Amino acid sequence: MSEAHLRVFRGTPGSDGHFDDFDVPIESGMVVLDALHWIQGNGAPDLAVRWNCKAAKCGSCGAEVNGQPRLTCKTRLSDFDLEESITVEPMRAFPLIKDLVSDVSWNYEVNKTIQPFTPPDDVPQEQWRWQQEDIDRVQEYRKCIECFLCQDVCHVLRNHETERPFMGPRYLVRAAGLELHPIDQADRREYLKDSGGIGYCNITKCCTEVCPEHIKITDNAIIPLKERVADAYYDPLQWAWRKLRGGGAESGGRVELPVLQGDPRPREPAGDQAPE
Repeated sequence: MSEAHLRVFRGTPGSDGHFDDFDVPIESGMVVLDALHWIQGNGAPDLAVRWNCKAAKCGSCGAEVNGQPRLTCKTRLSDFDLEESITVEPMRAFPLIKDLVSDVSWNYEVNKTIQPFTPPDDVPQEQWRWQQEDIDRVQEYRKCIECFLCQDVCHVLRNHETERPFMGPRYLVRAAGLELHPIDQADRREYLKDSGGIGYCNITKCCTEVCPEHIKITDNAIIPLKERVADAYYDPLQWAWRKLRGGGAESGGRVELPVLQGDPRPREPAGDQAPE
């Protein structure tokens, strides 16, 4: 029986992390999560691994495999050259809890700051109508399983390179699902510009590349939101027209997002690095 050599990150906050090495016997169809379960059962019963469905639908088992954010339940061992080591470590953008488990609670705090779906007050729900193409557009955003791989790969969040918080691609997708809904009445453009920090995104599409649900995050969510914000605040014709009409794009005070405290500890280089 052939084997895969895994280097697995071990550590807790406040301690120096390290990598332990394991030779895992492999069978046809095995995924990285299977290998981690074998390690728990045979080599390191105290290894902390987060998972739930093992069907790529819950988003729980996100980690970095050879430096690339992936769902371990969807990443087959046969995708790798088994002559070389496979390195598994927790998502670097978020604080470490233990071993391969990261604290992703920051994401849920960001979600609380987004104004929820706001239907019209003067139209009863039974009279809501919209076109099928509008339904298809917002349905794509609902496919998100909140694995937070897109948040992890985003260089703004991963490297903590801004002075202000950035909501990240996952919540730009959520905002797009609300802003582009045909009957939603809220205006989140000021929030996106000032609180969400949409201007920090430089549309490298790395978030789209790692999405296990194949949501076109950049093209179908982030770029349309950027266009709305640009029209509202940076288009001189729109600005002049609003001045003539006596209106503005402001829709409320700025909301302070929580600050993401990532894992500050340096780690050993692990294979190919995540795309920048």
